[in-house]
Amino acid sequence: MKKCFQVLVTSLLLLIIGGFAFANGAQESGKDHRVYLITMDQMDQHWVNVDSGCKKAVEELGNVSYRWMAPDVKDDAKQIEMINNAVAAGAEAILLAANGPTAVTSALKEATESGVKIIYVDSAADFPGYQTLATDNEAAGKTAGMEMIAALKANGVSSGNIGIVNVNAASASVVARESGFRDAFKGTAFTLLETQYSDGDAARSKDIAANYITLGCVGIFGANEGCTVGTGNAIQESGKEVVGVGFDKSDMIMSLVKNGYLLATMAQNPDVMGYEGMMSAVKILAGEELSENYVDTGVSVLTKDKL
Repeated sequence: MKKCFQVLVTSLLLLIIGGFAFANGAQESGKDHRVYLITMDQMDQHWVNVDSGCKKAVEELGNVSYRWMAPDVKDDAKQIEMINNAVAAGAEAILLAANGPTAVTSALKEATESGVKIIYVDSAADFPGYQTLATDNEAAGKTAGMEMIAALKANGVSSGNIGIVNVNAASASVVARESGFRDAFKGTAFTLLETQYSDGDAARSKDIAANYITLGCVGIFGANEGCTVGTGNAIQESGKEVVGVGFDKSDMIMSLVKNGYLLATMAQNPDVMGYEGMMSAVKILAGEELSENYVDTGVSVLTKDKL
């Protein structure tokens, strides 16, 4: 009898263990999709907002294992390493803001050969992706230029030098912004000086903007968050009547606009990029077709009276 009881207990334990194993096995077979966000860097609030949009979508979807990775600074080699690490970790889809159009293409080719789906947010590389979600940067850059021209003319200034503080000469998004900005000045009496690059670092951008102010520039354009913050800080410290126009929205930029050190900023919708990008990634992984290859996520002109 005792032996039979021991056999019965053992059998029950095996059934319980087997039940746990089945439950765990069911969870494994229905595992979450693994989606990674890889941005240019960690410096800008813009990327934090893209991440927030992704997290909102993940919470709604309920079937995504998500991680945001980014280099500490804009660096092609570091971004390539991030892509390789995501693939090695089992990424099924990568939402990528490419630091440059060509530097990461080999890494992306290897990723797609491993079955990874690529979606671009903010800035695309010269490599096929399923979708790009971004601002119409050239149009927004032209709007920034028109805002500056209108403000200068309202102040009685119809000519003079204009400085441009940009991130680099490679990232598609900021190159398009500068192109649009320059286009706005065609046919005017203003002179656009040679662009200076800061890698989007606010301190370096401030030094560049301060030099433009010393050269007598009547206006300065900042092409991203760090460039814009540096420009506004330089104008504030100079105490001079210089029209500053920039890109992106952060607490610091809003403060500079509110206090009159920046005329306006082109506020993107990075949360929309992240949210819709995540939704698109899961659709692709579920075998669905996307209706659009390019999604314009919009931009708003924020001035002191619109805050």
